[in-house]
Formats: sequence, structure tokens, C-alpha cells
Amino acid sequence: MKSINNFLFKQIDNSALIVFRVFFGLLIFLESVGAIFTGWVKRTLVDPEFTFSFIGFEWLQPLPGNGMYYYFALMGVFGFLVMIGYKYRWSMLAFALMWAGVYFMQKASYNNHYYLLMVLSFVMVLVPANRYLSVDVKMNPKLKAIKMYNWHKWLIVGLMTITYTFGAINKVYPDWLHAIPVQQFMLGKKHYFLIGDILQQRWVHYALSYLGIIFDALIVPALLYKPTRRIAFYCAIFFHIFNSIVFQVGIFPFLSLAFCLFFFDAVTIRNIFLKKKTLYTSSEVILPKNHTLIKWGVLTFFAIQILLPARHWFIQDDVLWTEEGHRLSWCMMLRTKSGMINYKIVDKATGKSKIIDYRKMVSLKQTGMLSTKPDVIWQFVQHLKKQYQAEGKDIAVYALHSKISVNGKKYEPFINPEIDLASVQWDPFRHSQWLLPSP
Repeated sequence: MKSINNFLFKQIDNSALIVFRVFFGLLIFLESVGAIFTGWVKRTLVDPEFTFSFIGFEWLQPLPGNGMYYYFALMGVFGFLVMIGYKYRWSMLAFALMWAGVYFMQKASYNNHYYLLMVLSFVMVLVPANRYLSVDVKMNPKLKAIKMYNWHKWLIVGLMTITYTFGAINKVYPDWLHAIPVQQFMLGKKHYFLIGDILQQRWVHYALSYLGIIFDALIVPALLYKPTRRIAFYCAIFFHIFNSIVFQVGIFPFLSLAFCLFFFDAVTIRNIFLKKKTLYTSSEVILPKNHTLIKWGVLTFFAIQILLPARHWFIQDDVLWTEEGHRLSWCMMLRTKSGMINYKIVDKATGKSKIIDYRKMVSLKQTGMLSTKPDVIWQFVQHLKKQYQAEGKDIAVYALHSKISVNGKKYEPFINPEIDLASVQWDPFRHSQWLLPSP
């Protein structure tokens, strides 16, 4: 335990955290206002009749009217305040809570960086990122500091290491090794200027597939090892800019590049960004009064971050087929998936049945989820059940001709057509028996 204390509570220079805060604040500001001006808020939260929230968060619904525009504008304000370091912890906490609300409110738009941004935002609340180059210090010079605890750095570095590591591990499966998902992704990039035709070449698909595994697995060790640090950073720049151009994944590439700050020595960061800052060069260990609580809190945090993305290994069948344990597990962009389904409603009192046109009831982006994602299918069925209950009717709902295709392969039966989905319960920790086995 002494060695853990020495590691966690060693004092280090805080230059990397200060600069990271500025970049982080800028990026969350751009993420918030960009969601408004690109139409993301309108498409995802304003236009749909209802959103598919995370199960258990049904109470979390978009604000009516133009409410979500104001919501995101306010998040942008908090992002700006984080960047300049004004009322830092309150601003960061407000953004973290509001972004978590957006994340759990809907599932039509899902990216790894949405989840990463939520977790990282709460981590940023805990670290003293406003102790230099901030309005808070201008208003209260006593806050000024040139050092921090080592655990402040490793909360962020550890989180990103887990993200990259699981990203590499989850790619090691047959379809990825045969470059099938990448080939599918690139079909929609034919129109890209200059590179569209190149992206259709099979050798490019294989190169990107294997380089993706290698990059995710080695980027953190390569950044930690000083002789390979610069070349690793140059590779990171190329990798993330390429992803930004080809896949358009928002702020994630730039957030990942900002994360590289924590691997360079304080002298380098000071000379580039904080020329007037005094360097901290000692490395004493100072135990705070609540060091035991902090230590166990840090260990618990990392245990959760490791267990959550690993949970799908303990659930029956393949996660790429069932989606069970898929979210919060760094499984993003590992496969393509398409499906077909018909929803049959049976009035239990009269025995009359009909097929509903669910496409008229949801947005275009939500339509695909209603044939491929079991949790969304179950939620939609429960929504139908409540609608009919309001009319005094008790119904059964069956999924007919339900088939899905993973990575462009043959369509295979997905949901048991003989099970009334309106009567089954959702268990987030167990396999849903109404799903047919993966082929």
C-alpha cells in the first residue's frame, strides 16, 4: 500500500493539466454549439416524436419547443467558462451533468466519444485544472499552484489507456481481421475528393484494419517511452486527422491529440504554451488527510472502467449480434449492421391483428435501430403497449420476418416470432431469450 501511496500522492508539475483544460473547454464549447448549427440537435432531439432513452432513464426527455437549443447553448457557455477557468468546478460539473443528460436521453446517435466525454467530464470536475492561467486565479491569487498530485494525471491517462486497449482487443475478431467492416465503411466514401477511389482498394482496407489494431494497442506505451514519444505523436496526428476527415467523428480526434500533452515533459509544455510559468522540479510525496478515501476511490473508478467494457464477455452469444453489453464497452465502429422487421399487434380481447408501419412513427435515424437493436425494439414495443392501454386495449406484439445482416453477410433470423414481446421483462444483466442464436 505504501508504494501505491507514493505513486498516487507524488507531487508533479501541473502544466499539462492546465493546457489540457484550455483545449478541453474549447472542444466541449465547439461540441455544444456545433450540435446546434449542424442540425444535430434538431434531427436527434427536436424532430422525433419520442427518443429512445437508456432503459431506466425514461423520465429523461428532451425539453419541449426550442428548449434543447437553449440547453445546448447553455452547455456551450459552460464549456467557454471551463476554457477560461471561471468558477471552474461549478462550470465543469454543470457541463458534465448536462452532457450526461443528453447521453442517457437518446440512443439514435451513438459514438464512443459521447461516452468518453461524459466520463472525462466528471473526471475533470475532480482535478484542479484551474490553478494556473485562469480567471479563478486572477480573482483569488491564493488558488495559484504549479504542482498537482500524480493521481490527477493518471485519472485521465488511465481512462484513455483503457479506451485504447479495449479498442484494440475488440478489433481482434475474424471479420475485422479480414477487413470486412472497413470495406463496408468505405462504400459510402466513394464520392470523397481525391481519396474516394483509393478508399475502395482492398489493400487499403487491410492496411487500415491492422494499423487500427496496432495503433490502439501501442499508442500509449509508445508515448510513455521517451525514445518513441515523438514518432508516436506524429503517428497520432496522422491517425486522428485521417479519422476526422474520413469518418467525421466530431471532437474525438482532437481530444485524443490534446490527451498527448500528459506524456511530454513539463519543460516542453512550458516552453510552448506557458512561457512565464515556474516549473515544479521536486517530487515529494504529500499524503492528504483523506488519502485513504482518495486511494480507494481511484481504484474503484478504474475497476468500474475495466468491468463495464468487459461485461459482454460474460453474456451469452456474440455481442455484435445481440448488442447486449455493447454500449459503454468501446465497441464502436467494429461492424456494420442492417435489418428488417414487421411488428404484428394482436388485440387479446378480439383476436384481431394488424401489421403496423413503424417507419411513420419514428425518425429516419431511429428506423434502423427498430430492426437491429434489441433494447430499442423492446422499448418500442412497450411504447406501443402503453398507447393501446390508454385506449383500454390489451395487446400482444410479435416481431415477424425479423432478420439482420452483420458486416454485409446473409440475412439471418433474429427474433423469435412466437414470443409476445409486450409481455417480456428487460434484464440488463442477462441474455434475452427471445433473441435467436447467432449463426
